[in-house]
Amino acid sequence: MMLQEIIDKEIKTAMLARNNVRLRGLRAIKAAILLARTEKGVSEDLTKEVEVKVLQRLAKQRRESADIFKTQNREDLYAIEIEELEVIEEFLPKQMAREEVAAIIKNAIASTGASSIKDMGKVMGIANKELAGKTDGKTISEIVKELLS
Repeated sequence: MMLQEIIDKEIKTAMLARNNVRLRGLRAIKAAILLARTEKGVSEDLTKEVEVKVLQRLAKQRRESADIFKTQNREDLYAIEIEELEVIEEFLPKQMAREEVAAIIKNAIASTGASSIKDMGKVMGIANKELAGKTDGKTISEIVKELLS
């Protein structure tokens, strides 16, 4: 079943349950999917990879907004962002532990022969392909920097 169909069913369920928090998060996902479907060069149906990228983008936006609101002591807005983030994360693939990510990145470093921070681009390219949807780019970047330093 396509993500859009799942989201539509979840929206109906949330509406019937009068769960406004969940409904807000689901509507954000639906809007992002519709936007992705209308982008230039996209076929009618989105692939799983594109759906995951859309969800990751939404999650990243919510995390960044939550961090900003937290630093500005806006607990009301922070809570909204975190609630939406929790709904979005339900539809993302299970995220890998930092140790598992580090092991995959070590293999990427070994396969590229990277030895310094100058080779970070090569390692990031391989790591991003292998870890797509399993962790966020920020974590990958941090681990690559640690291992190449």
